[in-house]
Amino acid sequence: MSLSWPWALLALLTVPLLLAARWWLNRRRKRTAVTVSSIALIRAAVPGRSAWRRRIPVALFLAGLLVLAVGLARPHAEIAVPRADSSILLAIDVSGSMCATDVAPNRLSAASDAARAFIEDSDDDTRIGLVAFSGIAALIVAPTTEKQRLTDAIDGFRTSRGTAIGQAILTSIDAIAEDNPDVAKTGVDLGPGAPADFQPDTIVVLTDGSNTTGVDPVTAAQQAAARHLRVFTIGFGTTEPTRMVCRPDQITGDLYRGGPEPGFSGRGGFRDPSGFRQFLQMDEEALTEVADTTGGRYFRAEDADQLAEVLSGLPSAIGLHRQETETTVWFVLAGTLLAFAGAGLSLWWNRGRPARIRRPDGASRPGDGQAATAQALGHPPR
Repeated sequence: MSLSWPWALLALLTVPLLLAARWWLNRRRKRTAVTVSSIALIRAAVPGRSAWRRRIPVALFLAGLLVLAVGLARPHAEIAVPRADSSILLAIDVSGSMCATDVAPNRLSAASDAARAFIEDSDDDTRIGLVAFSGIAALIVAPTTEKQRLTDAIDGFRTSRGTAIGQAILTSIDAIAEDNPDVAKTGVDLGPGAPADFQPDTIVVLTDGSNTTGVDPVTAAQQAAARHLRVFTIGFGTTEPTRMVCRPDQITGDLYRGGPEPGFSGRGGFRDPSGFRQFLQMDEEALTEVADTTGGRYFRAEDADQLAEVLSGLPSAIGLHRQETETTVWFVLAGTLLAFAGAGLSLWWNRGRPARIRRPDGASRPGDGQAATAQALGHPPR
């Protein structure tokens, strides 16, 4: 925390000065104390207060003054605030392994549904771009706020061979560089003028496997980190052996080698021509290192519900950035509440109450306390 007017902290001296004044008044009051003949009558006439009832209002009031004094110095703090100009590059794996059926009906369908929900639930001011990658990576939709255009593009995803995670990160960087002049394209010498804080733009990589072609993902992550772009990675699916089944509209002819239309079943879908369950491997170590290198985070989602939960929680993390913000108003609010609480409790606990004393016959009546007090002090009753 920093202070714009540090000299205003001199107002903190108000508290010790008040404590000193209270001590002096108490000492003076003791010197002028009146000797009475019956302490019992005084105690019966005047309601007593416990020690904590005397001290709590004072403590609250003084704490309020301390907080208000700090507020006068105009404190500033770095807090996470939302950015309205942020953009999110959603890079989705469309490799052949996305036909795996360990997530019903298959991984590609589940990932597409989760991506659509993520787009629909995002703020209207948040720009979202789409990158699809298999053996190559391509920008499908540049960052935009047109949600219908994004969902239509997701409907056109087709699986193909290979998994180029590193290339997907580099493609996302270049897409961000087109919109954000503070981000240099890949292959450009950054020089000494690189930004010092995280950019508002973020890359989210959703994949179910490991990099099989192109640039290494960690190398690509270093390019993103040099531009202060965070990369959040999501590992999707399980590592259990599973069958590969995709609809005709989810595949391309080069998904498997051996012919123009291999692996089609009689019902028009795609099935693994080997007829056996395949073991799928996910490079979680690399995905974690990519996230750590860029200041992002790695998530694991083994089913559709977990994936939807991860994506729904991302805006709270990726849409924020650190900003120096004045927090004076919060100190003033807290100090005022404390001071009023102390004053209110003091007035409430010290409000006048008619005293009641017992008469010899056992009855009691209000007002006798005041008369008894006056008599004890040596004054004639009225």
